Amino acid sequence: MTQYGLMPKFSRISAHEASSLFFAHLAGERRLSEKTVESYQRDLASFLGFLTLHLDQPIHLKELSEIRLRDFRSFLAHLQRGDSGLSASSVARRLSAIRTFFKYLNRRYGLENNAISLVKGPKVKAPLPKPLSVSGAGDMVTEGTIDERPWVRSRNTAVLMLLYGAGLRISEALSITGSDLPLGQSMSLTGKGGKTRIVPILPAVIEAINQYIALCPYPVANDQPLFRAIKGGPLSARQVQRDMQKLRGYLGLPETATPHALRHSFATHLLAGGGDLRTIQELLGHENLSTTQRYTGVDIDGLRQTVRAAHPRSR
Repeated sequence: MTQYGLMPKFSRISAHEASSLFFAHLAGERRLSEKTVESYQRDLASFLGFLTLHLDQPIHLKELSEIRLRDFRSFLAHLQRGDSGLSASSVARRLSAIRTFFKYLNRRYGLENNAISLVKGPKVKAPLPKPLSVSGAGDMVTEGTIDERPWVRSRNTAVLMLLYGAGLRISEALSITGSDLPLGQSMSLTGKGGKTRIVPILPAVIEAINQYIALCPYPVANDQPLFRAIKGGPLSARQVQRDMQKLRGYLGLPETATPHALRHSFATHLLAGGGDLRTIQELLGHENLSTTQRYTGVDIDGLRQTVRAAHPRSR
């Protein structure tokens, strides 16, 4: 917060002018994507348009500094009213954009509005994980990539096997170095929040990694990442995502078929096969059991009919 508050010379700057500078700030200094900036524009246009009608006057910085808690609540109620009302997640996103705008106004103009910090948005339920089917996950892991080079195919298969066969995050799989080899029946990983966990490594995963090492044209050194890009540098998560985007189109899989969906599939298929929720929590490295419990909302009954063991890649 600035020490002096909104200076008189800024009080008659229009909200439209201030928001235009805000959007330029997002695109220029913060380098947000064009679509993200457009989303901010829609959210703020909705808010400022409502205020103009609600207060029955043009909106300047002075009016923005004087908005009361009940005015914000009226706006949120307006968004959720009627058959065409926004979902809780959409309202929460719009409120987040408004908060970001007010923080910008505070830094640039010294505008203070304590009411915005008191506004409580709607409770948003965490979306259910979107795992792949057992056959879809199997096809994706087996194919690996549409690239015809044998070492690239084996590399991608090994990476995807770590996501689906061990439940790793893509960042965790790509953090493996030569010093972690040879892989045994388990490995120690440090995940989000610096939390360390022990992850069992299935024989099929070890076999996939060994096949990649045998075909990889680059030497595996202790201080180098295991998975390498075409030119020899570290393989990036973005490249894995791009490869999976092409592969899911080739296989006819939905847009939800992402690297993280394979981790979701690991947990969901284990649960469907009779896995214990606490054990799955430990395997995934979740801090809270409530995070793992989201998998119970997936169509477990349907998956049970297709999963014949604790994990389809364990055989």
